[in-house]
Amino acid sequence: MIWPFKGARKQIARLEIKGAIAGATRKHVLEALKTIEEKGYPVLLLRIDSPGGTVVDSHEIYSALIKLREKIKIVASFGNISASGGVYIGMGAEHIMANPGTITGSIGVILRGNNLERLLDKVGVSFKVIKSGPYKDILAFDRELTEPERQILQDLIDSSYSQFVEIVAEGRNLEVDAVKQFADGRVFTGQQALELGLVDRLGTEEDARCWAAELAGLDPEKAKCNTIEEHKSFWSKLLPGSRQSSWSVPPQVADWVNFEIATNGLPLWLYRP
Repeated sequence: MIWPFKGARKQIARLEIKGAIAGATRKHVLEALKTIEEKGYPVLLLRIDSPGGTVVDSHEIYSALIKLREKIKIVASFGNISASGGVYIGMGAEHIMANPGTITGSIGVILRGNNLERLLDKVGVSFKVIKSGPYKDILAFDRELTEPERQILQDLIDSSYSQFVEIVAEGRNLEVDAVKQFADGRVFTGQQALELGLVDRLGTEEDARCWAAELAGLDPEKAKCNTIEEHKSFWSKLLPGSRQSSWSVPPQVADWVNFEIATNGLPLWLYRP
């Protein structure tokens, strides 16, 4: 157990959620939130710069934030982009600040599968499938969706969408029907989000830090942020990795490829520009 210490009570905990949200992000955030609670920070500045991610991972982070709100204040600061699952997570904060140029919104659900049937036909590859029920291989990559399968997946998406809309309505004290008027997947600037009631104020992360300090009864001029970093093993610190060669894939591209592979066939709260 991490015992509370006096210094943390006069500081602002800062946690950044960056990039697509999946299992690794969830694990880091949940561990960080536990540390923040145990150390006794009075307020959390949650910096979100994410296009969203998986439904389950986003919801688990949101749930953990709601639980933490029972003990400390939480202010979310939307960065360059806080869309879809990023918005969902932001609903876990009591107060939200966005930059006027922040890209946010994209409230909705998407599910994608790959259909390689034509390619497989060209190379002469086929699969023999034995299954216990007609829908056991739904979204199989070697054939087209049937209409009954399409309806099953649409029902799944609609259910997840309703959950998203209800969370936004509850988090922003809006009527469900009012949220549905703009929750059609479109994106907004921070300024537009303010007009819709998705955020409370416009400003920079520094403005959000000062706001967080005031909410916690701290002096904005003196209160410092302590960023909760992801824990790294001794060996990962000692051996950061080999230098990239000229032909290697950029880390951002590799991360997206890995995310696409890992989430193929999963419903996502994700903005895909």
